[in-house]
Amino acid sequence: MNFKHNYTLGILMLMCFSAFAQLKNNPTLEEDFIDMGFGIFVHWSLDSQLGSVISHSLVGASDKYVEKYMNKLPKTFYPNKFDADEWARLFKIAGAEYVVFTAKHHNGFCMWNTKTTDFNIMNTPYGKDIVGQLVAALRHQDLKVGLYFSPEDFSILKKQGHLISRNSKMSSVTENPELLAYDKKQIDELIDKYSPDIMFFDSFKKGDIVQHVHAKDPSIIVTRGEMKTPEQNIPDKPMPGPWETCMTMGTQWQYKPTNEVYKDGTELIEKLIEIRAKGGNFLMNVGPKPNGEIPIEQEERLREIALWMFVNDEAIKNVRPLPTTIKDGYLWFTKNKDKNTVYAFVTGQKDWFKGRRRNFLMKNLKATKNTTISVLGQSDLEVEYWPENIPESRFIQHEKLLEISISKAQRLYNDKIWPNPIVVKITNVEFINK
Repeated sequence: MNFKHNYTLGILMLMCFSAFAQLKNNPTLEEDFIDMGFGIFVHWSLDSQLGSVISHSLVGASDKYVEKYMNKLPKTFYPNKFDADEWARLFKIAGAEYVVFTAKHHNGFCMWNTKTTDFNIMNTPYGKDIVGQLVAALRHQDLKVGLYFSPEDFSILKKQGHLISRNSKMSSVTENPELLAYDKKQIDELIDKYSPDIMFFDSFKKGDIVQHVHAKDPSIIVTRGEMKTPEQNIPDKPMPGPWETCMTMGTQWQYKPTNEVYKDGTELIEKLIEIRAKGGNFLMNVGPKPNGEIPIEQEERLREIALWMFVNDEAIKNVRPLPTTIKDGYLWFTKNKDKNTVYAFVTGQKDWFKGRRRNFLMKNLKATKNTTISVLGQSDLEVEYWPENIPESRFIQHEKLLEISISKAQRLYNDKIWPNPIVVKITNVEFINK
């Protein structure tokens, strides 16, 4: 290698690492991501037709299975009921701020109009750019666009004659230069075509892919690849910096038509609360049907979350963990990032009938002369059909405890028993360290 080549390579490497450092040290991008709080993950590929785990059935599969997968599944993938605008409206009303879509999973099948491979959505009976349609719909709803991309690519391993594996040497971009170059071409396409706000790189080793993204567009936030992204679990305690838990509604990321067990809406809402109390974002997954529809079981949960977020979203967005504690008994807490305003999430309350009053004690907060208290979503002035009941929110500051007294006064369900947490807004408080 001559001096000129060496010098040029060094400059390029310096540019890449400078862009990487710029993102890592860019407080605005980090703060913007933390502010969002809630996102929707979408796992969808051509093997949704089989109801199988996405991509992973190719690992350990026979040659016959691989051939059928690669050559026959594209011929029957026809999501004729895919409606990007309907998806975006549903995700918006559910309270999400961003959506991360599987542009390419490990199988190598591309859900966009790519020039890099024929193994893509354009060579199916559907023949339309899924990613392009969804990006446009999300932008229309003012939702941030995230793209999931797997640097591991089983279709390339097959073409190269290597074992399809997630653990073999050649499955890694650090050991397979052809794979790395191919991935970078695809990433360039995605950035040039769709200008994503977020990218999620799902592989054990990523080489310089993250730096490549930052060099191309420093405004892109990289989640997996540059921050902690716990999968199917919530950390025991807050972690420094931005982080994101990704989790399924049921047991499988992609559509699972049989043998599936779903979390109920209350459990999903309480997971969102816990994650936000600990300072993370919740990336909750949906797995569309092969025809493009969101399964009704998943839509039901999204709409239950939608009602809860419609009432309580100010306690989820633009918040941070409390400086003292994240939980006290049945109560989880967040704090507005700019104001002395605390949100107490009241969980674990069964059969709380409309208009009934309950009291709670807090060890970590102390009222001041300017403290106010209210329940999000309700006026504290009236209980429907119960005029003598005045549901005013009240508090008493004891020597060592703050006692709040609140009513669940808003009728959200016909049966008058709302099963999900209510949120108490408390302003101008002091924080007590124990």
